[in-house]
Amino acid sequence: MVAALGLGALLMSGCDASEAMRFGWPEGITPQGKEMVDLWTWSVIAALLMGILVWALIFWTITFHRANDAKKGVFPRQTAYNVPLELTYTAIPFVIIAVLFYFTVIVQNDVEAKNDDSKVVVDVTAFQWNWKFGYNKVIFDDGTTYNGFEADGNPFQLQAQRDGEVEAEPEVEGEHGGELPGPAGGRDDDVRDYLKFNKIETVGTSTEIPVLVLPTGKRIEFDLASGDVIHSFWVPEFLYKRDVLPFPKENASDPIFQISSIDRTGAFVGRCAEMCGTYHSMMNFEIRAVSPEDFESYIRFRQANPKATNAEALQAICQVPGSVVTAPFDTRRKSDGSATATGNPNDTTLPNCTKKES
Repeated sequence: MVAALGLGALLMSGCDASEAMRFGWPEGITPQGKEMVDLWTWSVIAALLMGILVWALIFWTITFHRANDAKKGVFPRQTAYNVPLELTYTAIPFVIIAVLFYFTVIVQNDVEAKNDDSKVVVDVTAFQWNWKFGYNKVIFDDGTTYNGFEADGNPFQLQAQRDGEVEAEPEVEGEHGGELPGPAGGRDDDVRDYLKFNKIETVGTSTEIPVLVLPTGKRIEFDLASGDVIHSFWVPEFLYKRDVLPFPKENASDPIFQISSIDRTGAFVGRCAEMCGTYHSMMNFEIRAVSPEDFESYIRFRQANPKATNAEALQAICQVPGSVVTAPFDTRRKSDGSATATGNPNDTTLPNCTKKES
């Protein structure tokens, strides 16, 4: 009866089998994400099987070992100190744990794996309360390489560079005399050399969601950094999030991770998953996955038109110029609720559009 009710609830809910087997998880769009979905699915199945066994034993005991007049005064048969049975009870959980641990390590190693074959390297900088994305390196299909590292970049005014060397913050005298400490507790700016700046960048504002354009089918590397407090880079469809720390060397953290590929085109929301201040919940961005050909055209357009906006570059490859999965946050304390996302995340192309030559 319970099985029939469960099957009926599944069928009448309109869920397909693949969605039901994810047990609430998003659909992964990377090979690593799909591995994590499989691990999650089989872990839940194992837990359900163990739960069914425990429930069956409980109901068996309730049903067939209930006290009644016929059994009154009769002491039931005991199984305590049954060494083979107790060893079995002890061994089975250890075997289950060992199997789950083994597959967890396998998946974790695959998710954390890195190599030197990344075709796109993205520098990600989080700050209160938005994101900056820059293209550090792109290897095109014809073998040519775009190097986008900008040695003299300084949009956050966090470090001053001269002839390749970093200057310290100038001393600031307080109102009542004495030197005031600068940012980062008065430490010199040379500790901020982990911040990277690029020739092609997209910076989010309170009026514009930053859209990070990436190709499908290519290995992508993300180099994360924070300009202030701890943030967290989270794309739900990646089924993976990574803390974004300031001063990674001092915090003994590895800021780099890679994904093997993005498996389909579309728009995917990204969020900050670490409480970072007043507008933390509104610190969103968008991953825009496009074909490798459109991605190359996008980079070429931004190279040839350095003053063009990200929206103009998206339009040039016939993509919706703004975010379709999230909306800019309202910096007023009270919002009228008008800021909502509009668009189709599964089809971000512009109708009746001709792509521009880069």
